[in-house]
Amino acid sequence: MAETRASASVTTALTGPVTLANLPQNRAILEGSARTEVIDLSGITALDTAGAWLIASFLAGNKAQGRSVTITGANAAQTQLLETVTEAMSLARKEKKRAVHHRAGDTLSQVGEGVTGFALGIAGSLGFLGLVMARLGRTVVQPWRLRLTALVHHMQHAGLNAVPIVALMGFLIGIVLAFQGASQLRQFGAEVFVVDLIAISILRELGILLTAIIVAGRSASAFTAAIGSMKMREEIDAMRVLGLDPIELLVLPRVLSLVILLPVLGFVASMAGLVGGGLMAWVELGISPGMFRTQLLSNTDVSHLLVGLSKAPFFALIIGVVGCHQGMQVKGNTESLGSRTSRSVVVAIFLVIVVDALFSIFFALWGV
Repeated sequence: MAETRASASVTTALTGPVTLANLPQNRAILEGSARTEVIDLSGITALDTAGAWLIASFLAGNKAQGRSVTITGANAAQTQLLETVTEAMSLARKEKKRAVHHRAGDTLSQVGEGVTGFALGIAGSLGFLGLVMARLGRTVVQPWRLRLTALVHHMQHAGLNAVPIVALMGFLIGIVLAFQGASQLRQFGAEVFVVDLIAISILRELGILLTAIIVAGRSASAFTAAIGSMKMREEIDAMRVLGLDPIELLVLPRVLSLVILLPVLGFVASMAGLVGGGLMAWVELGISPGMFRTQLLSNTDVSHLLVGLSKAPFFALIIGVVGCHQGMQVKGNTESLGSRTSRSVVVAIFLVIVVDALFSIFFALWGV
């Protein structure tokens, strides 16, 4: 129970427990003593955080009005609790007094942080690319350093195992192009030109581009997950301690496997696209396989296929380097592994599309 007694020095004494349970009574005592100069705590039997907050709030309110109120009779524990609560309240007031953040400013800050992080990631990938090329140059000079077993293993998993999905994708894309092209060209009586549409679009662009996107989603994530797991288990650090080069052992075989097999996958996708397009042209437009073949050979040059496949090694290099670099950036937790895995797929696909656009501009300028 709390009670108050006034004296000539305008002293308010709190007695009994000053806790959350009887906070309203003690608040009424303090608010009823507007001219209090001294608060006597010698009669308090219990003081918790709520009671300390009440006293500290009363002191702060009087200080804001220019009146000074002192505390007497508090033991060491009560004094320490009052100081802690007062300090926490002052920090909260400072937080409230900070400048108001406008939503536009926060959005601009987030955009800036995102652009900066993306630029730093691209710069890191370029540096990692330089390191990989240096190791590749050393391997060319000293070919016995290349791990052929690892190279063949990754060629199977990253390349040959992707043939079914790549072929199915190319086949379906050919069907879609033929169907959509037929519906448009039929209006002008130019259905036969659907063969040229299918051949040029698949051989030059869609075949290799969609293949690279599928490989980026399939292999870049696999590279990041595999190397990131080794990074989490400190196996890469153990390699360095043993004098082994992780770039030479882990990265180079993966990158070379993609560089070797991505042109093959692109060729498979292009051929499957032509088969799908020819089938749909036969069903939808009545263009027989023989007519389709004649139109294809007469109006389509092999240079279109070479233009498309010439992009494959660059796409493969991008996918392999980005996937392995993101794996090397994994920290010692699964959250970092998941974040880097998803980031490797996004960055690889983005860079593949950008490089494909640059190739298109280059070939257009040179008239290829």
